[in-house]
Amino acid sequence: MTSDGRTTGEDGARDGKYVEPGKAYDRDMRYIADRITVDGRDGWPVEAGRYRLIAARACPWANRTLIVRRLLGLEDAISVGMPGPTHDQRSWTFDLDPGGVDPVLEIPRLQDAYFARYPDYPRGITVPAIVDIPTGGVVTNDFNRITLDFETEWTQFHRDGAPDLYPERLRDEIDTVARRVFREVNNGVYLCGFAGSQQAYDDAYGTLFTALDWLTERLSTQRYLVGDTITEADVRLFTTLARFDPVYHGHFKCNRQKLSEMPVLWAYARDLFQTPGFGDTIDFVQIKEHYYIVHSDINPSRIVPDGPDLQNWLTPHGREELGGRPFGGGTPPPPPRPHDTVAAGHNPMT
Repeated sequence: MTSDGRTTGEDGARDGKYVEPGKAYDRDMRYIADRITVDGRDGWPVEAGRYRLIAARACPWANRTLIVRRLLGLEDAISVGMPGPTHDQRSWTFDLDPGGVDPVLEIPRLQDAYFARYPDYPRGITVPAIVDIPTGGVVTNDFNRITLDFETEWTQFHRDGAPDLYPERLRDEIDTVARRVFREVNNGVYLCGFAGSQQAYDDAYGTLFTALDWLTERLSTQRYLVGDTITEADVRLFTTLARFDPVYHGHFKCNRQKLSEMPVLWAYARDLFQTPGFGDTIDFVQIKEHYYIVHSDINPSRIVPDGPDLQNWLTPHGREELGGRPFGGGTPPPPPRPHDTVAAGHNPMT
């Protein structure tokens, strides 16, 4: 509950409403800032088997953590729980698990982990979240930091051949690119979709497509966003691009062009989608169900569209001609484990 007694949900919704008439969308960026580190300075030391990542496939912020966890081979160190694609005003729920209960945390709702640590937690019950298994309490939901810590604090548990997604010599550039991508693209689509006035929408729409044009120019001569290998910056952009045609183009009115009508970005997105660890984490069915059902003030009928046809994600992309080495001196991750596999028919790969 919020301080005024109203419930608050994912992406800052109040009472299940995502659009505030007359206003621009303002994402609440106040997350639980605790970190899990080698030295345990926040009280949370890196320890295999102690923590559980809760990451709904539908959510782009959570999708980042699933990609990075798999690329780095952290499956044995950090278990994962996956809520279903829809949630109510209270919380994400574990409705995909037998009995509707997470088998490790033994809770039906993610809010139970938040309240185990903060009984009066005042903000949205968001994914991704990392939960301390022994206490059942949430440790952090700071999506911006979680993947960076996977890359820098959990190195002792990285698989052999894990790529360096956050190389020290490129961190300043990665951070600079990622900040603009977040502000104008990752969050930019929400600024369009949750705009409460024509002016707010027009401003967000212009900013979004200016940023996509900037990315098109940048990626027309280099295979990846920073350097010649996949980095954290690519992970952050990819999860938005994967949702663009199925959701953001229509549902959020980001409709100057479809992704599939922007040749450079479309080829770049297909290149990543066809790279192990990226496309095999994408569940297009859950993605569409989440947005079209949960955002009922935008889509009152809650009808989920059948399209678009997504088989084109597997067509040749030609980006190899730009050079680059996807994993640098590392190797691709092995195939996803059974628990991490996207359901049959939910992805062109399955």
